[in-house]
Amino acid sequence: MSRFHLHNTIKVGELTQTQVLDLTAHLDSMPIENHLRRKMQQDIARLRDTGTYRGRRHAMNLPVRGQNTRSQIKTARKLNRVERF
Repeated sequence: MSRFHLHNTIKVGELTQTQVLDLTAHLDSMPIENHLRRKMQQDIARLRDTGTYRGRRHAMNLPVRGQNTRSQIKTARKLNRVERF
């Protein structure tokens, strides 16, 4: 809001055309959910293709960041579930 010199309580209908264009241009430059999800999947696929330890853990649906698997594997698998391709 401060970047575009807008008051915190301003309503959308009170914005000028130039303010709307500035806001939309700024929002277009930000990554959206699908883009971030695709990037995460590509990163996981890169780890798997290079054969790293983390990539193998992703492939087996095991915890990747050092969590305990001796007694808590069921919980860890539930909590760490990510769409892995």
